[in-house]
Amino acid sequence: MRDINLRFVEETYDEEGLLVDFVVKCPANFNFGYDVVDDIAENDPDRRAMVWCNPEGEEHVFTFADMKRWSDKTANFLAEAGIGRGDMVMVILRRHYQFWFVATALAKLGAVMVPATFMLKEHDLEYRLNGASIKAIIATSLGDIADVVDNVDAACPTLEAKILVNGAGGGLTPEDADGNLVFPDDGLPLGAALSGPDGICAAPVERAGWLDFNTGVRTASADFARVPTLASDPMLMYFSSGTSGNPKMVLHDSEYAIAHLVTAKHWHNVQPDGLHFTIADTGWGKAVWGKYYGQWLMEACVFTYDFDRFHPAEILSLISKYGITTLCCPPTMYRMMMAEDVDAFDLSTLVYSTTAGEALNPDLFDFWKEHTGLTIYEGFGQTETPLTIANLTGSVPRPGSMGKPVPLYNVEIQREDGTRCDTGETGEVCIDIHQKAPGIMLEYYRDAEKTEAAMCDGWYHTGDTAWCDEDGYFWYVGRNDDVIKSSGYRIGPFEIESVLLEHEAVRECAVTGVPDPTRGKAVKATVVLAEGFSGSSELTRELQAWVKHRTAPYKYPRIVEYVDALPKTVNGKIRRAAIRQEDEAAKTPEGLV
Repeated sequence: MRDINLRFVEETYDEEGLLVDFVVKCPANFNFGYDVVDDIAENDPDRRAMVWCNPEGEEHVFTFADMKRWSDKTANFLAEAGIGRGDMVMVILRRHYQFWFVATALAKLGAVMVPATFMLKEHDLEYRLNGASIKAIIATSLGDIADVVDNVDAACPTLEAKILVNGAGGGLTPEDADGNLVFPDDGLPLGAALSGPDGICAAPVERAGWLDFNTGVRTASADFARVPTLASDPMLMYFSSGTSGNPKMVLHDSEYAIAHLVTAKHWHNVQPDGLHFTIADTGWGKAVWGKYYGQWLMEACVFTYDFDRFHPAEILSLISKYGITTLCCPPTMYRMMMAEDVDAFDLSTLVYSTTAGEALNPDLFDFWKEHTGLTIYEGFGQTETPLTIANLTGSVPRPGSMGKPVPLYNVEIQREDGTRCDTGETGEVCIDIHQKAPGIMLEYYRDAEKTEAAMCDGWYHTGDTAWCDEDGYFWYVGRNDDVIKSSGYRIGPFEIESVLLEHEAVRECAVTGVPDPTRGKAVKATVVLAEGFSGSSELTRELQAWVKHRTAPYKYPRIVEYVDALPKTVNGKIRRAAIRQEDEAAKTPEGLV
């Protein structure tokens, strides 16, 4: 390891070794593809960049030299397809290794990568393609996303190129009654037959009106000359959905990549010779948080499992099989692991655990510590930011706390009038942007009104609420939209959820507000029961009493609904907004207690 990360940051530590200052140094022409990926490839070519596999049995170990070669070939292929500096390119590639080729190639070309989920339908996709004037789309052949693209193609005049990637299984291959995979009889290689260097991009695909990515990249030249780009150029854009209206387009420049050094180095604690596993689909921002920018700036290797459905036993078995050393996944996934016999798995290679996406419930923190010996270090950030608040390496987490602001940013909890909240007072988490803050979004693309609302008076308003204790630890309350205003009280869902999850009958839960003619909003708990329990009026009263005796009585759920599963994103994050929308569309529930 050559510590290339130190070219781009200045760090200061206190006498106890804790990070106290972190300053980004971004050269004017910085480009992640050339100055990180290619630099490592040329000076340490055999260093591992990614270990990749899928349930079908295909495996690859990519070095940085491999990543340079394949990204150069990809850049030549995309340039020939008409993609260049400033072009918007939508990328829908699940967890296929081609995502890393594409992301690096687009950076080298100076194009803007626009990742998206394969779950989009026609209305969603048409809005995105037209809203961002997408010039090209690179999509997986798996699932129905190519059909969705073709269905809206005629209504999207800026779309000039459609490029299809053969996904080679992606965990979608069906099983027979005995659990054996049933490979299609189409003559194409699949599974273990594609393992190793000769199998990279070896599976072609044919579809009318689409270019075949794998075939085009294999035949493209591996000689690619550096294209002039600027760090201040737009580099990456995500669509970030709210609870109402169309999703916002979050635009970042290349400084965002460097800012994720605080994510990988000081929170994920990745090690150059370790193997880091962040469980995230590439359609979501968490993928570049945990599987790309910061990790490769640290010259570290990432692990990627190209699966479809999350099965906790399967994920736990991968830790020992591949020697995973650091793990990051949402609390929901840790909770699903809790339902397994964790002690039956060899997790001895794992030395560090982190979580983000939702607040961490204290019972989960304690469980993981008891069964693995590892502390879970919580972190907080958004699509608009890198890591902003966290329990950094070397700190002492307080179960349930987000941690403290990272030294890269000045963070305050503010009242609606912009004044700073007192200790213990709930307010909005705001980040100082009086001067350009590295990694904070440039803007909501083509939406000056929303940009001004979020970035005003020298502060970026996150829309998340929290309170700060006397020692500077932040405690999450909820999204502004999640906070329940009931009978004059402001109630944060997280505290109630944490209490409910301590009851043996509750496996998962989500607390939301529902319309109530008297209170404005009533507190509702949507509960997935643990095995062996069934919903009843007696259990409802027991859960309500449980909450009343463990937190302020006015916070107890007046409505308890039992469901088989909670609505979640593809990354396992609970979609409270979906629950609220369903309730608000219905009549006021009966049976309020």
